[in-house]
Amino acid sequence: MKIGIVCYPTFGGSGVLATELGKALAEKGHMVHFITYQLPVRLSGFYTNIFYHEVRVPHYPLFDYPPYETTLASTMVDVILNNDLDILHVHYAIPHASAAYMAKQILKKKGKHIPVITTLHGTDITLVGKDKTFEPVVAFSINESDAITAVSENLRKETYHTFHIEKEIDVIYNFVDIERFSKKPLDAFKKVLAPQGEKIITHASNFRKVKRVHDVIEIFKSIHQEIPSKLLMVGDGPERPEAEEICRALKICDDVRFLGKQQEMEEILAISDLFVLPSEYESFGLSALEAMAAGVPVLSSNAGGLPEINLHGKTGYLANVGAVEEMSALAIGLLKNEQQLASMKEEARKQAKRFDIQHIIPHYEKLYERFVNLNL
Repeated sequence: MKIGIVCYPTFGGSGVLATELGKALAEKGHMVHFITYQLPVRLSGFYTNIFYHEVRVPHYPLFDYPPYETTLASTMVDVILNNDLDILHVHYAIPHASAAYMAKQILKKKGKHIPVITTLHGTDITLVGKDKTFEPVVAFSINESDAITAVSENLRKETYHTFHIEKEIDVIYNFVDIERFSKKPLDAFKKVLAPQGEKIITHASNFRKVKRVHDVIEIFKSIHQEIPSKLLMVGDGPERPEAEEICRALKICDDVRFLGKQQEMEEILAISDLFVLPSEYESFGLSALEAMAAGVPVLSSNAGGLPEINLHGKTGYLANVGAVEEMSALAIGLLKNEQQLASMKEEARKQAKRFDIQHIIPHYEKLYERFVNLNL
């Protein structure tokens, strides 16, 4: 098949999933065309069956805000016609689903029918989509898609609750490349970060308020008081400056490393003992799944889709949002019990295998074939 994929090219979960999906489809022989404003961060290297089409937004003094959605729709039309694409898969509703609808109508006038699959990822529904400024367009665009998928059961329910959706939403879970995250820890790397054999606690996110980064630091402070440990903060975003200030105020700076955005997460997770994700909401929790694939137990909130992947008392622990004291106690108890820690690491790996990319990709292929075959 010739598949068009539209996504955000950034470190967010939707962009990561879309890119990894495209790479996996290309490995299976499909021709994959990425359409976005810059090269996706996970699309490094050369791939025989992958093509990248940049959305170039012209800047005219007439516009206060560049018309990205219009330019995106035009680029979609151009790529679909010139490469004879079979299907278009857009990730994240805003503005990709609405731009896809516009492109579909233009193509219809040119005698070309293109099925559109829209995958919902989270904040496009639970945050941005609820804004009255966007809600009518989001709901309309989703309903006009040929098929709709959500990355968790929780997100499926949230979408039906938030919008009047007239079509069935299929749940196709996020996935992880188990092979990629099954790396042995690099002893030299670990010794640099934890020279005295300290436990390594890791958090990775886009440092937005919803991630509750300050809770991560408070939890680590409690762990640090009981157990020699280091905290690795991976990612970047608006909450980072405040997080660094809190570390200074708590006098734990020497044991906290802010690593910024990292593409080689498998190297960091391989040396980690516990992954902390106390988010206010996660539609799925891809970063938690990647940690589990690396054999790292997860301490998380029980918000959104997290309970669908993190099994309380088995692969890690769940607690209510903001329950810092409870999370701290659970983390300390686990890190002090080497036998339980080893057991949870193994269970985390087993659970992650259920979401291995090789199990999930066929669901997307089957979905595509339903609509591509109609056009033959």
